[in-house]
Amino acid sequence: MSLNLPTSNKQLADLCNRDGEFKLAARFWNGALRLLVGDRALSLQLNNGIAAAGTLELSGDVISISGPAGLWELLLAQTPPRFCNDIAPLMRAGMTVEGNITTYAQYYPAIMRMIELLRPPAADQPVSEAGQGGRHDAPTGRYIHLELEGQDYRIYYEEAGRGIPLLLQHTAGCHGAQWRHLFEVPEITDRFRLIAYDLPFHGKSLPPIGTKWWAEEYKLTGRFARSLPLALAHALELDRPVFMGCSVGGVLALDLAYHHPDEFRAVISLEGSLRIADRDHEGAEEQLALLWHPQVSNEFKARAMNALMSPTAPEAYRKETSQVYSAGWPPAFLGDLHYYSGEYDLRGKAQDIDTRKVAVHILSGEYDFSGTLEMGREAHQAIRGSSFTPMDGMGHFPMSEDPQRFIQYLLPTLDQIAITAH
Repeated sequence: MSLNLPTSNKQLADLCNRDGEFKLAARFWNGALRLLVGDRALSLQLNNGIAAAGTLELSGDVISISGPAGLWELLLAQTPPRFCNDIAPLMRAGMTVEGNITTYAQYYPAIMRMIELLRPPAADQPVSEAGQGGRHDAPTGRYIHLELEGQDYRIYYEEAGRGIPLLLQHTAGCHGAQWRHLFEVPEITDRFRLIAYDLPFHGKSLPPIGTKWWAEEYKLTGRFARSLPLALAHALELDRPVFMGCSVGGVLALDLAYHHPDEFRAVISLEGSLRIADRDHEGAEEQLALLWHPQVSNEFKARAMNALMSPTAPEAYRKETSQVYSAGWPPAFLGDLHYYSGEYDLRGKAQDIDTRKVAVHILSGEYDFSGTLEMGREAHQAIRGSSFTPMDGMGHFPMSEDPQRFIQYLLPTLDQIAITAH
């Protein structure tokens, strides 16, 4: 494959200045960007977000992104292959970023948008949810008070459907709206009572009254994460519900199967693993700190989530998934990672999960480079009697980034659970 790069820095600047998304993401940027594509160099000078052709003498903070031509060919492909759709995963393969890391995080959304503009145009999957004005979606929402670790928490949840109760846990830093598409599928709601809840400090679940939570760093622990679905199930008098979670909810699913097999008839782990290794590479802690930084907005976090999604997912749903992250309480995402990629570790324990008591189903997306497909398969191999479904063309947020495709992967698992319930 040959690269079809702009013939000049001016052409690159014009390309960026004509694009509304780039202009919004680059606002207030005073600095410069240099791309070193093999032996080819392209550069932009940014003045309050307006791009101009760069020269050899760039001024201000200069962000340089470099790598061999082969990596750039993968990154700039019309449909980038697995783990090549973003700078972040390619940094583990030899792509380098030089310059002020804070500036890079501040304008990472603009940088990635510029890279998208360098790709050949790809046909998007149009989505439409238009319907009669005034219609209601299926779920109804309520608040319930739960006592968790000695504190009263006002927990928001939405539900729809009837039959086998199915608790739904969102991803780190997010909320239950990620599951909205499942609520509208009769093949699911005719057999399952869906209950999607928001963790405290997320979505509509507010912090507790009576503790100075604002004076302490928020950190999600496994004990607290496990306590919420247990308390909710007991309060709603659910008979051995099914639990399904994604990302932090995906590892929680396996954690619940290990610690509380008698409380659930089945768990469905989306993007789960025995351990998440996001902190194991050089510079990981410095990069994680940028997720809650006084000089970096939630836009960095939101755009970073796109790196975990499949480039074949509909753009509208990818952008919706990112928007939910940008709207979250800033410390929540990093605090959830304390459990997800820090405390959580089922290595040496998962083989003790008794799938005769609690069925275990693991589904992993092809493009997810956090809880990878290989890590999901490893968890499946460790848990005797579990099932494993690789999801081609899917990323880290299957239920929200490409819901129609995900539902087709999910239905056979739900069919199996429904059969064994009778």
